Amino acid sequence: MAQRLAEPRVGAPVVLVTGASTGLGLEIARRLAAGPARVVLTAREASLPRLAQAGIEPCERIAILPLDVTDAAQRRAVVAEVEARFGRIDALVNNAGLMVRSVLEHVHDDERLAQMDVNFLAPMELVRLVLPGMRARRSGRIVNVSSVGGMMAMPTMAVYSASKFALEGASEALWYEVRPFGIHVTLLEPGFIHSNSFQNSRLTLESAHSVTAADDPYHAHYEHMGPFVAKLMDWSRASPEFVARRVERALTMRSPPLRMSGTPDAFLFSMLRRMLPRRMYHAMLYRCLPGVSTWGSRDLR
Repeated sequence: MAQRLAEPRVGAPVVLVTGASTGLGLEIARRLAAGPARVVLTAREASLPRLAQAGIEPCERIAILPLDVTDAAQRRAVVAEVEARFGRIDALVNNAGLMVRSVLEHVHDDERLAQMDVNFLAPMELVRLVLPGMRARRSGRIVNVSSVGGMMAMPTMAVYSASKFALEGASEALWYEVRPFGIHVTLLEPGFIHSNSFQNSRLTLESAHSVTAADDPYHAHYEHMGPFVAKLMDWSRASPEFVARRVERALTMRSPPLRMSGTPDAFLFSMLRRMLPRRMYHAMLYRCLPGVSTWGSRDLR
C-alpha cells in the first residue's frame, strides 16, 4: 500500500530509488534506509510488500511509493509528490531494470520496445523530471545502474545490451551537459552478481520455443549460454550487498567518476577492453563462448 511522505528533516539529502523491492534494489534500499538520508523507495505496487517483509517500513525519513517506471503519469506524480513533501530531490538512483534473453532474430517490436522502455527510456524521463530542481540548486546526483552488458554485448542478450549501451551513451552526454550546474552523473556497471536474478530474466515467444526445440537453428546458443551465465553468477563472490555499497559510495563521494565498476569482474572486462586491440578482444571472447563449435550445426533452414 502506498505511503504518504513524511515531513522533511532539514538538511538531510533526499534520495529517490527505483526498483527497490527486489535483488540489488532491495539491498540499496536496506543500506540507504540505515543511513541519515531521507529515502523514497519505489517499485511496482504489487511488489511493495517485499519491502515490509525485509523489515523496511515507512517512517519520518523513509517513504515507500508505487511506481511503474514505464508509466509516464506515475513518474510525474511521484516526482511531484516528493518535491512537494520534501522540498527537493537531491539524488536519483535509476535501478529498475528488465533482462530479456533472446538472439536478435527472436525479438519483435513489442518485445524490443518493452526492454528499451524499462532500461533506457524510463530512466531518461525520470532524469528529465528531476533535473530542473537540481539545476536550480546547482547540485545533485544521478546514478544510473548499468551493467557489464552496457560495455560488452553477449549472445542471446542482444536487446538487453542495446538498452544498456543506450543508457551509457545518454549518461555520458549528460555528464558533460550538467557538470557546469554542479550535478554529478555516474554509471554503476555491475558484472556477475552472486544471486538468482538471472532466473528472473524473460524469454521472448521465439526464444522460449528455441530453448526446448532441439532442431531450432539457435537451440545450441541458448542450451549453452543459459547454464554458462548461471554458473558464472553462482561462482561470483560479488554479492548484492557489495554492489549496493558501490552505489552508496557513488552517492556520497566528493567527486564520483562517470563510470564505476560494480564488481571485480566488471573492472577486469573494462581493463581488457582498454588494453587489447579490438579485433583480438572479440576473437578471444568468441573462443571463450561455451560450446561455440556446435552453434549453427542444427541450421537446416
